[in-house]
Amino acid sequence: MMNNKEKSELSEVLGKSRGAFIGAGVFSFFINILMLVSPLYMLQIYDRVLASRNETTLWVLTLIAIALIVVYAALEALRSRILVRISGQMDSLLNARVFTALFKQSVRGAGGSGQALRDMDSLRDFLTGQGLFAFFDAPWMPIYLAAIFLIDPLLGWVSTAGGVVLFTLAVITEIATRDTLGEASKANMRAGHFVDVSLRNVEAIEAMGMVPAMLGRWQDRRKKVLQLQSLASDRAGLITAMSKFTRIVLQIAILGFGAYLVIHEQITAGLMIAASIMMGRALAPVEMAVASWKHFLAARTAYERLGGLLKAVPAQKEFMPLPPPRGILQVEQAIVVPPGAQVPALRGVSFTVAAGDIIGIIGPSAAGKSTLARLLVGVWPPYSGRVRIDGADIATWDRNLLGPHIGYLPQDVELFEGTVAENIARFGKVDSDQVILAAQRAGVHELILRMPAGYDTNIGPGGQALSGGQRQRIGLARALYGDPALIVLDEPNSNLDNDGEAALARTVADLKARSRTTLVITHRPSLLASVDHIMVMREGVIEKFGPRDEILAQYLRPAAVPSASPATDPGRGGVAAVNPV
Repeated sequence: MMNNKEKSELSEVLGKSRGAFIGAGVFSFFINILMLVSPLYMLQIYDRVLASRNETTLWVLTLIAIALIVVYAALEALRSRILVRISGQMDSLLNARVFTALFKQSVRGAGGSGQALRDMDSLRDFLTGQGLFAFFDAPWMPIYLAAIFLIDPLLGWVSTAGGVVLFTLAVITEIATRDTLGEASKANMRAGHFVDVSLRNVEAIEAMGMVPAMLGRWQDRRKKVLQLQSLASDRAGLITAMSKFTRIVLQIAILGFGAYLVIHEQITAGLMIAASIMMGRALAPVEMAVASWKHFLAARTAYERLGGLLKAVPAQKEFMPLPPPRGILQVEQAIVVPPGAQVPALRGVSFTVAAGDIIGIIGPSAAGKSTLARLLVGVWPPYSGRVRIDGADIATWDRNLLGPHIGYLPQDVELFEGTVAENIARFGKVDSDQVILAAQRAGVHELILRMPAGYDTNIGPGGQALSGGQRQRIGLARALYGDPALIVLDEPNSNLDNDGEAALARTVADLKARSRTTLVITHRPSLLASVDHIMVMREGVIEKFGPRDEILAQYLRPAAVPSASPATDPGRGGVAAVNPV
């Protein structure tokens, strides 16, 4: 069960449509009143028109009935439109919140699928479907049954017994399918996530002949989903068949007993037909609920998942806007535990970087360098400790306001479907002057101009139309867009050739000349020529942090300190890679 806090955010959204729900309920009142037109018309036809053979009465009754049915149809259409508007309002109020929460949850490593967005679709579909009508019409079930009791108690008890049986079957359906459908939904999500991950690594899978193996693993997951869904569907199908059987038997029973009462002159033939119609109307909400049970379960599961997501990722508090940062960075006793891990990747890290300083970060693999990068840009929050920019805790900054002042080039560069210019402009409003300036500072302007459509070249999903080096250099331009105050580059030269690395070295020198606070994670000394200080990391702690020349004298092999100009790549002769011992 969800607690009140979980319910509050979703119920608050639905609560904003309370007036519309009340309107739909009022329409339901008149709709159900007008549903009595048919049995009353039949009653008058059998007991009055056929007995008197009066054509005038027949025409008048027919015209009145048709007019009332027209009103009924109009109210049904209006009720449906109201529910469509409610679902649209719910989507507009929730979509940004859910989309943001989904991204934050994915950043934390708690899942990367778009299930939450599909859950919103399930809720919206339920609000606009027939299943919700059952909830509006269900309160009228006792009223119809009471009317049947007034015709004759025997017919009332037959109808009541039928309602109890149908409701019992609905409850059995819920009990029999709830857990199985829940497991099937989770298994289906895992299978979908497996496919998503496989598609992101399709080149390696295809190149190494792994497709049959991946297909087999997916089929195993898919087989489990189908087994669970088949089990739930078999149970639901059996109960649905029993419900239909019960409904037909009830119709026969009420007509049979009604005929018996007519034979014994206890009721008229018109009352018999009217009772039959009213019983159908009384049981309609139950039948509709049984028919829509799968959609109801899907909507309930979606509601619970959305509630869990919104609880796990609370809405960001609104903080007073702060002035643009200058780039003073402070880390205070930061401990970081990566998502899904139990052991901290960073343990009590503390340091200060003055505005405009260029810091090189080196260390062996698994030293915590990339974790530190994620910490500094706010991707992974610290388990304890603080990260401050210009003295303010990064957690108290509005991310939408702070983001433009941060440049981040992750180790695995991801570009998005769109043009080169849109990617560099971070998919905001494209300022052509700023886009070109960022590309020039990243040393990629000439490369872009040689593309088929220059800055308007569409790079395809994930930047698949570009090489790894091109993606990395365009990612660097994206990081520099808007001249951010703090720039974090994680292995920015891992995919670069000689020209690309030379351009990157010039970019770092330019950042130093313009006093932009920059942290560069690298294994190559070529980027260290322009840094002011070097941080050496090992096993999640800072082993050394000091002036460039002092640190390089201890850690560079062979013992040589690069000059203030870009050094030679170790793979092409010259100075060897930086590798703390």
